[in-house]
Amino acid sequence: MNGITDSVAVVTGASTGIGDAAALRFAQEGASVVVADINTEEGNATVEEIEESGGEATFVETDVSDWEDVQAMVDTAVETYGGLDFAFNNAGIEGASDPTGDHPMENWDQVIDINLKGVFQAMKAEIPVMLEDGGGSIVNTSSIAGKVGFPELSPYVASKHGVLGLTKTAALEYSEAGVRVNAIAPGVIDTPMVDRASEDNENVEQSIAATPLGRLGRPEEIGDAAVWLCSDDASFVTGETLVADGGFVSQ
Repeated sequence: MNGITDSVAVVTGASTGIGDAAALRFAQEGASVVVADINTEEGNATVEEIEESGGEATFVETDVSDWEDVQAMVDTAVETYGGLDFAFNNAGIEGASDPTGDHPMENWDQVIDINLKGVFQAMKAEIPVMLEDGGGSIVNTSSIAGKVGFPELSPYVASKHGVLGLTKTAALEYSEAGVRVNAIAPGVIDTPMVDRASEDNENVEQSIAATPLGRLGRPEEIGDAAVWLCSDDASFVTGETLVADGGFVSQ
C-alpha cells in the first residue's frame, strides 16, 4: 500500500483479533507500530511477532477509558518514533447481554467508557500531534451494530452508532488540515470477542446464518481494510464507513 513505509502507527486493542492483524499489517508495510492494549502479555507477544518478522514495534499498556493512559500512548509514539501518522482506534468490548429495561448500569458505563469514550479520547490525543506533523489518517472501529440494532446489546449498539457520529464530525472538522478520519464496520469476525459472545448469545449464530457469504470474517480481512483506509490509496476518502460484513447489512 502506498504511503505506509517509514510512518508511525498506533493501534489500540492490538493484542488479539483485528487489532493484532492490523498491527502486523502496518509493520509489514513498513510502519513503526505502537501496540496499545490493556493485556500486557498478549500485547508484548504482538510486538515479538512483529520484530521476528523484521518490523519495529513498542508495547504500551493502555486502558483507553483512562485519559492519562491514552496520552501516554501518543507520547510514546512521539518520543520513540518521532511523531504519529496513523491511528487505528480499535479497542472495544462486547459487554453483557440483557434487555434494555433490565440492563445493569455498570455494564452500560463500562461499554460506553471503552467503546465510545475510548475512541473520543484517542482522537483527542492523536489529532493535535497529526496537525503538528501536517496531517495523518485515523480509522475507528465501529461494527455492523453501528448500522443496525441487535437485541439485548443496547450499550454495545449505542457505542458503535456513536463511533460513526464521532468519525463523521472529526472528518468534517479536520479535512482541510490534512487529517482524514474514517470508520470500519466489521461483521461477525473470527475473534476472541465472538468466541465469548457465542457462549451466551444466539445473536452470533443468527448473524452467521444471515451472512450472504456464509462464514465468519477473518481478522486479517479487517486489518487489511483498516490499513488501506490509512494509506495514500484511500487519499480521497474521509468521513466514511467501510462495511466489511460479508453482505449482512445489504439485505
